Amino acid sequence: MKKVLVINSSARALRSHSRKLTEVFIDHWKTIHTDPIINFRELGSTDVPHINENWIAAAFKPAAARSEEEIEALKTSDTYISELREADVIVLASPMYNWSIPSALKAYIDQVLRVNETWKFNPANMQNPYIGLLENKTLFLLLSRGAQGYEKGEYNEHMNFQSNYLKTVFNIIGISNIHVIAINGESFAPEDFKKSIDTSHQNIKDLIEMELAHIVLEN
Repeated sequence: MKKVLVINSSARALRSHSRKLTEVFIDHWKTIHTDPIINFRELGSTDVPHINENWIAAAFKPAAARSEEEIEALKTSDTYISELREADVIVLASPMYNWSIPSALKAYIDQVLRVNETWKFNPANMQNPYIGLLENKTLFLLLSRGAQGYEKGEYNEHMNFQSNYLKTVFNIIGISNIHVIAINGESFAPEDFKKSIDTSHQNIKDLIEMELAHIVLEN
């Protein structure tokens, strides 16, 4: 049974479009799995600790050399990384805030991008010096944006520091099987936005079915 980790990062609760995308994912996942294993990590309504000097010192030391204070500084990071390791499928929902991601999600990323835990250096290849340690996972990026035109070749591509950044980050820690589903245009094009929502919901279901078919073929 594939283990799913759902991560929500929107500061909004009831009116969050990215959270709605995770609901669609979970509902469809449950229709095709008996007793599915789904874990949740809430970022948007919790205080995700920022890394500090103790965290940095601890992260670059062998575990046996860490002080009690340094061990304590890494506890949240250890929890987050353990959740990612255990998951086969990661569902990350994020709105676009100021052309990027919510600050809580950035703090989370700082907690989980940890040398010798989720990635390690490869000094033999300075063109690509990162070796990801979290492999054989599938990531669904479920994104919402107020405007349009952020995809490759479109007029706002140069302002997309959301999906491009997230794909880069998760590639570095070893996850290459990444699906991006985005809804666009809430602020400027309500009719197009409604169509974008409908399309994204269907795309989520189609991608789940595609991934399941791929798993069956592999087995």
